[in-house]
Amino acid sequence: MIANLILQLASVSTTCQAPSLRAIIPLAFSSRVTRHAGSLWILSTTPSTKLWGGRFSSETKTETQDFTQSVDADSRLVAYDIWGSQAHAIMLARGEIISDEDLRQILIWLRRAEEDYDNRTFVLKPEKEDVHMNVESYLIDGAGIEYGGKLHTARSRNDQVLVDAHLYVREQILGTQIGLSQLCRAFLRIASNHAETVMPGYTHMQHAQPISLGFWATAYVSMLLRDLKRLDSAYVLANMNPLGACAIAGTSFAIDRDLTTKLLGFDTVHEHALDVISSRDFIAETLFCLSLLMTNLSRLGEEIVYWTTHEFGTAVLDDAYSTGSSIMPQKKNPDIAEMVRGRCGRVYGELLDVLTNLKGLPLGYNRDLQEDKPPLWDAFDIVQSCLGILPGLLETTRFNTDRMAELCNANFAAATELANYLVREQGIAFRESHEIVGGIIGDLVKEGATFDDLDKTRTLLQLRSVNLSKSQLQEVLDSNLILRGNLSLGGTSPAEVRRMTSEFDAELRNIDAEILLRQEQIDVSYAQTHQIIEEVIAGKAISEIESPCWA
Repeated sequence: MIANLILQLASVSTTCQAPSLRAIIPLAFSSRVTRHAGSLWILSTTPSTKLWGGRFSSETKTETQDFTQSVDADSRLVAYDIWGSQAHAIMLARGEIISDEDLRQILIWLRRAEEDYDNRTFVLKPEKEDVHMNVESYLIDGAGIEYGGKLHTARSRNDQVLVDAHLYVREQILGTQIGLSQLCRAFLRIASNHAETVMPGYTHMQHAQPISLGFWATAYVSMLLRDLKRLDSAYVLANMNPLGACAIAGTSFAIDRDLTTKLLGFDTVHEHALDVISSRDFIAETLFCLSLLMTNLSRLGEEIVYWTTHEFGTAVLDDAYSTGSSIMPQKKNPDIAEMVRGRCGRVYGELLDVLTNLKGLPLGYNRDLQEDKPPLWDAFDIVQSCLGILPGLLETTRFNTDRMAELCNANFAAATELANYLVREQGIAFRESHEIVGGIIGDLVKEGATFDDLDKTRTLLQLRSVNLSKSQLQEVLDSNLILRGNLSLGGTSPAEVRRMTSEFDAELRNIDAEILLRQEQIDVSYAQTHQIIEEVIAGKAISEIESPCWA
């Protein structure tokens, strides 16, 4: 058939106009007509499989398709792409840009795509490049181009990909926050049980002052609460609606961006079209939050590693959270802690990947931006896997409280409090008391002694004109009493640890409530969108439907 058509065209007069030629060439073929040597020639009649193929005279090479496709990364976005398309179609019909029958057919086939996805029968085809073209092709194949071909009115893949990413990222942020909240609660349980369990605190990895295990645990809660708040800020940027920015300049169609904002559960519209299409800072900011969170988890991993060494001996991991050696029968390795520490660098790399990608891009869409999602997906996977396992590891760890107390008293951790006592009770200037206590410790070290040798310590004080009874000195150097005495705001006293534990718990409850409200907002918007879909498919005109989204 095509060969005969070409022969017919070769004999056509050069006065024939291109539109008349296009009218007789089947739409299934992409053709290009040119004048050459007084005749009309068909340069290509290659079947077009691309929804953007009208401009092109030949198919892309397989290598080009393989190099540019993003279906591997997009597999997470199918449900979000369908929801975004449903909302867009409803908006078009509400604005009378497409008809009720157009909308009905579009929603019927998007519903089938959704069902196929839920049943795991929706297959992303690499030759269709991305999730957007796969979903739209499914729609056109089912409903026909006369219906399905209207979905992309007033929309570009440029704003479409951002809609999908925003919908996905906001839910992943909420999921990460939930995991982080659970980790904080594991620390709070440790704090509640060990507000008076003494252990050495460290600076420069040297014994510094007595603290409690509960104080240590609440330090991580204090730290991780800031991670929760950073993620909260990232959520605000992620929960902005980019749909309607189109390619870069908006559209001449009378679209309603506020309506799609409500249908998709966004808080607000991201207005400036050029900025919308250029923006990936919501991804970079989320990656920064995840990177800093991994920094804190890595620090925890480091402490678990050395606490479980024979030399420290302050913690013992449960067998369920440990591994062994293939050659050394005695080994019990803290692999989870080490892998958390190791995976931190991968998340750093994902952040650097995106920042490096963004730094040289002009405004507008550039295909480089296709590389923004895999780093973020990987970072979410890493962080959430770490948050999934660490609470159980902490809750099953056995802390060797006797060893902690032994270490606390073994290496002059009470020195600062002795100096403070001389200031408070003897009226000695702090710099002078610091010199006195430092000199005593130097003498004790030379003799291989510690503060446990009260007689020797008392004698050395007397040589420096400081007279304390043995019972007074014993009380000053008692780690438990030192712990109770640090009553300053945020200090290590059991009273402060319990106060902070209670306040952190209340703060976490507020954060959990906010997470729940945000998830409910998403769920309500999804339900409202699908209620409209049900009524349209049942035969109602869009003008007959009542919905809170119209308000």
